[in-house]
Amino acid sequence: MSFGLCFASHFLYDEAMRVKSRSDCPISLALEAFGDRWSLLILRDLLLRDRKHYQEFLNAEENISTNILADRLTHLEEIGIISKSDDPENKKQYIYAPTKKGLDLLPILLELYRWSLKYDPLIDKTKPIARRLEKDTDGLIKEFRAHFKATRSAG
Repeated sequence: MSFGLCFASHFLYDEAMRVKSRSDCPISLALEAFGDRWSLLILRDLLLRDRKHYQEFLNAEENISTNILADRLTHLEEIGIISKSDDPENKKQYIYAPTKKGLDLLPILLELYRWSLKYDPLIDKTKPIARRLEKDTDGLIKEFRAHFKATRSAG
């Protein structure tokens, strides 16, 4: 195992889930947990765009199908990255929210955003989040965390 990057790690799965893992490499385990395109886009919408209802995820510009969305939401909930609760304003829908484990993915998503800003000439670098990311990443992360903490306290 080169550079010591891949070693036994139990940070994402319990032993029952580990049987299905391809390896004990932490990067591989993380990718199995949230590394597919749709899971990352759901996390983007949840963490960076303040979407919290099934229909809001479904209406994102990438056009996720209902079966994939339902599958990814269930998976993210099962591994503790998001939580699902009844919407007090509409009993026919749920509210999805990041858990502490999910909030800990904020820096990763913002680094993916930063990487795209650097290498993709089509990215709009004038968006407020892009400018803020370049100036004060730590402050931006603190604001997102505070928003979700306040949302949990209000709910």
